[in-house]
Amino acid sequence: MVRQLPEPGRRVVIRYILPSGQATDALGELLSVDAVDAVVDGKRGIERIPRGAVIAAREVPPPPAPRSVRP
Repeated sequence: MVRQLPEPGRRVVIRYILPSGQATDALGELLSVDAVDAVVDGKRGIERIPRGAVIAAREVPPPPAPRSVRP
């Protein structure tokens, strides 16, 4: 289990274990963290991740700017 998560308001990637045993990632803004859950708002919507399932977490840079469309 990861002891320290980035502060809420940061863009993060959190790797965690699903009940099936597979690992997956949540990428987005960290909304909140407490002793029970970490809550991430990403492309899949709001994800509530049990702290005990988290195996890695780190802050990541902002997403790249959208590409311009050429005529």
